[in-house]
Amino acid sequence: MRWRPAIAIGAILLVISTLTGSVGKPFPETYVASHIWQEELSGFGGFSGLDIAPNGRDFVAVTDRGFLARGVLIRDGERITRVRLDHFAPINPSQTDSKRKNDAEAVVTGRNGLYISYEQNHRTIHLERTGAILRLPAHPDFRLFPRNGGLEALAMDAMGRLHAIPERFLHDRAFPVYRLEGSEWSIVTTLQPVGGFVPAGASFGPDGALYVLERAFSGYGFRSRVRRVTETDGTWRDDEVFRSPVGRHDNLEGIATWRDKDGHIRLTMISDDNFLFLQNTEIVEYRVPPELAIRR
Repeated sequence: MRWRPAIAIGAILLVISTLTGSVGKPFPETYVASHIWQEELSGFGGFSGLDIAPNGRDFVAVTDRGFLARGVLIRDGERITRVRLDHFAPINPSQTDSKRKNDAEAVVTGRNGLYISYEQNHRTIHLERTGAILRLPAHPDFRLFPRNGGLEALAMDAMGRLHAIPERFLHDRAFPVYRLEGSEWSIVTTLQPVGGFVPAGASFGPDGALYVLERAFSGYGFRSRVRRVTETDGTWRDDEVFRSPVGRHDNLEGIATWRDKDGHIRLTMISDDNFLFLQNTEIVEYRVPPELAIRR
């Protein structure tokens, strides 16, 4: 979702607040590290979706201008030291410059290619390994989403079922979680809004839980939050994994999960810089607290 004028003003205020120490709260023990990713490429930035292989290195990402990135996260120990970008090109080679049609928001890897969700022109697609693009069925709600309030989050569970979450709710003042089975989407649960946060991304973890990245814009900076959603015998519950203060991180929008060499579930997130010079493409990593990772 784009709030460019408000974000531009907010970014200036955030720089001022940072210099005066208003974001100086200590990092939690679950924080691992952050890395600023920069490339001298036309169209680079605006990352809104991320997926990472189980090795924690190979990644794919999408931007809200319809570009697809593939590469490798290079690490020194636990910390990302640089990003090797192997591919950066339009998702659809024949796409036009229409922002409404190209606003990719999330990506997840399936058995035969990638699944990508878009907002503004709300839809989900299957990008096959051959390069063919197939439009997936839509739930009736999809055409009712506001222009900048569509399918921000897309995740695939161990059974290969897609789950999608919009940035704005339509009914019952709760965010629906849609699941695609066969050719039909259904609402399997809803997420109650908390503290002004809205969904920005999602990923199923190695533990089978759905990790939902959320963000809130305060007028002079972003806050981030991750909730862990689980289902047991038809009963859903969610727990907060972490919540960051204003300005701790940039505009985190994409999230991926994997298990590191020590057995911890790692959350890797990427920010949308909105193509503003005061913002960054930031890659941020946290661990899931062990007591949450074993909770069903």
